[in-house]
Amino acid sequence: MPPRHAGRTLLRVSTDASPSLTERRKAATQLDIALAAAELFAARGPDDTTAEEIAGRAGVALRTFYRYFRSKQDAVSPLLAHGADRWRALLAETEPGTALPRALATAVERALAAPDEEGVQGLLRIRGLLRAAADDPALRAVWYRVNQESEERLVPVIARLAGDGGMDPLEVRLVAAAATDAIRIALETWAATEAAAEGPDSPADLAVRCLRRLVGAMRP
Repeated sequence: MPPRHAGRTLLRVSTDASPSLTERRKAATQLDIALAAAELFAARGPDDTTAEEIAGRAGVALRTFYRYFRSKQDAVSPLLAHGADRWRALLAETEPGTALPRALATAVERALAAPDEEGVQGLLRIRGLLRAAADDPALRAVWYRVNQESEERLVPVIARLAGDGGMDPLEVRLVAAAATDAIRIALETWAATEAAAEGPDSPADLAVRCLRRLVGAMRP
């Protein structure tokens, strides 16, 4: 069995500056559990997976599992949130003065890129989870919640990039919602196909196409 920490370098749960050692250990344990849950859900489906099995695969006690997660479906939330955390961090690093549509597209293209095998496997995990969510309302609810939280965290990033007088608060919220939904729809569409993780109809390709359609009318 591969070590539970495989893939951690790509799947950082937090983008906070200088987290404490305790916070890093907590995030690492949560990610171990999330990876175990994702593997079991993709192989068996949530209905045929128990919290005890997830805890055992992750190498933690069941009480540790419930210390961090309310349900077996909730356990995958750190994994689902990773992409949003990554692309929001990339967007926040955008040079001031960059046109917002271009900044959004560039950040999501980089966040969803799969330049190596580890990147491909990360996207395939998300595909497995989204396919499992199609038949599991509780898992879909976790996915929607993660997207809602991402949208809320995106608002101040968009506001900063827009600059003084660039957008009113309503426009900022609309852009945050449109950008979040563009990525969500792209991932859901890709997950329902057999398209590769790179190239035409990949997550990055679909997300950029969605963004261009949804925010293409924004003023530069």
